[in-house]
Amino acid sequence: MIETPATAPSLEDPDMAHDPLRPLPLPSVRRLPLYLRYLKEVEAEGRESVSCTHIAEHLNLGSIQVRKDLALTDIVGRPKIGFETRALIEAIETFLGWNNTQEAFLVGVGSLGHALLGYGGFDEFGLSIVAAFDVAADKVGTKVHSKEVLPMEMFADLVQRMHINIGVLTVPAAAAQSVADLMVKSGMRAIWNFTPVKLTAPDTIVVEDVRMAASFAVLAKRLSDLLKRH
Repeated sequence: MIETPATAPSLEDPDMAHDPLRPLPLPSVRRLPLYLRYLKEVEAEGRESVSCTHIAEHLNLGSIQVRKDLALTDIVGRPKIGFETRALIEAIETFLGWNNTQEAFLVGVGSLGHALLGYGGFDEFGLSIVAAFDVAADKVGTKVHSKEVLPMEMFADLVQRMHINIGVLTVPAAAAQSVADLMVKSGMRAIWNFTPVKLTAPDTIVVEDVRMAASFAVLAKRLSDLLKRH
């Protein structure tokens, strides 16, 4: 509460190991949560081991691609057995940092911000949105999913006092850059950007854009092509 004052023995090949000095292949990182979800289903079924082939078949991927993706975690599979399910889950969670809860502040309690504050699945990802901020007088002081909406005047001080590294940005587009600048100035190191604005930030700041329009464009195009074929 805020106080406001393998079967993949080839993974043993050193050429498959992840070099931390090289840039991460982001498509591979984005697939890891898919593997994690499947592995937790496998674990719930009581299966103690799983192979790259099993994962690939379930997710409609190539086994070589799965093997390369899992190599990022530096886990090593056992010949003819694959991976221990629990060990692989822990390896992926450790690599993603999901077993070390990160606290975040959300700015912009509109419809999207309201929805994100109510989403209970972030705990699984190691993310905890511990406070929300807005400039609207009719929102400040209210509670949204048990979290009090605080005034922006308190933002910078609380970021520094609580050592908050992550900002979730759900403000209107016109305010996105100025709020992002405040996040950076206050000492945040990462911004999860749900606005359509391409933010300008120092190279030392991690910015991850959530592009809903781009995602829907892909869906709409695929649907259009499907309907033309049928």
